[in-house]
Amino acid sequence: MEDWKNVRMKKARKDAGLSQQQLADAVGATRQTIGLIEAGTYNPSLRLCTAICKTLGKTLDELFWEEG
Repeated sequence: MEDWKNVRMKKARKDAGLSQQQLADAVGATRQTIGLIEAGTYNPSLRLCTAICKTLGKTLDELFWEEG
């Protein structure tokens, strides 16, 4: 079962019309890293989270904040 925050990131990426590879290229990561984040098996650094948010036009809260 996917973690809700990673589902939100995947949806935001798809809504932006980007493939995993395109997002990876934009943020300086590998496609595999983006896939692992979306699968919930990799915890990205704050720097990478920030780059993903900027690229997708979202805030950290919108994509990565866990609510109680």
